Amino acid sequence: MSAIAKPEPAPHLRPVVASREPQPVIVKLDQVYKSFGDNQVLKGVSFEVARGEMIAIIGASGSGKSTALRCIDRLETIDSGSIEVAGIRVDDPQVDLHKLRREVGIVFQSYNLFPHLNVLENVMLALRHVKQQDKAEARRVALAALAQVGLDEKANAYPEQLSGGQQQRVAIARSLAMAPKVMLFDEVTSALDPQLTGEVLRVMEDLAANGMTMLLVTHEMNFAKRVADRIIYMHQGRVWEVGPGEMLDHPYTPELQAFLAADL
Repeated sequence: MSAIAKPEPAPHLRPVVASREPQPVIVKLDQVYKSFGDNQVLKGVSFEVARGEMIAIIGASGSGKSTALRCIDRLETIDSGSIEVAGIRVDDPQVDLHKLRREVGIVFQSYNLFPHLNVLENVMLALRHVKQQDKAEARRVALAALAQVGLDEKANAYPEQLSGGQQQRVAIARSLAMAPKVMLFDEVTSALDPQLTGEVLRVMEDLAANGMTMLLVTHEMNFAKRVADRIIYMHQGRVWEVGPGEMLDHPYTPELQAFLAADL
């Protein structure tokens, strides 16, 4: 394990005006460090997410944002610190991964659909094998999830017959069908053209409006500004600046100013 760097000063935090009753914390990262060999990617990352919050995580490539997301779902193990999600200690070596994955859904840039299964079968798969639902119940739940992303009429289509945006919406439906308490989205629109990106973002906006707890790693600044309850800007493996969408118009730090200027 690499040596732990000296903690940096606290990130720049701004007041967020509460638009609803305070909710309990459902995701908590506390002083999380993660290295790959000699490359220290996370350097004391700490933040909390309340139930029903939509958090957008932004930052340059290599800032640690996707690694932080993958650590929340235990796709990566951390070197030190702690992560708790829905009452589960993710950093516990004895963590029940099946229980964790039932509580946390994650959607990636790549859709990871099985090409030999149709859309309905792709969504039903985890319901049958992880939740042990019978075929009729799994079909009912899967069709409801597909309807939620506007694709119930494509239930019998195969992935190759769908656009990239439709495939990504199927991937979202697959996670939604498991009824997770938290949804993680890792650059889910980065491989899509603007029109298809809009399809996927509308689905995610609906999920946020309906109270799904979401953490979204994204380069879609306008979407983050409009929809996110809070934005976390990561820089060089640290949480650098945190605030509501307005922080993108008036960044405090020169690092965020430079990042936003480069994104224009």
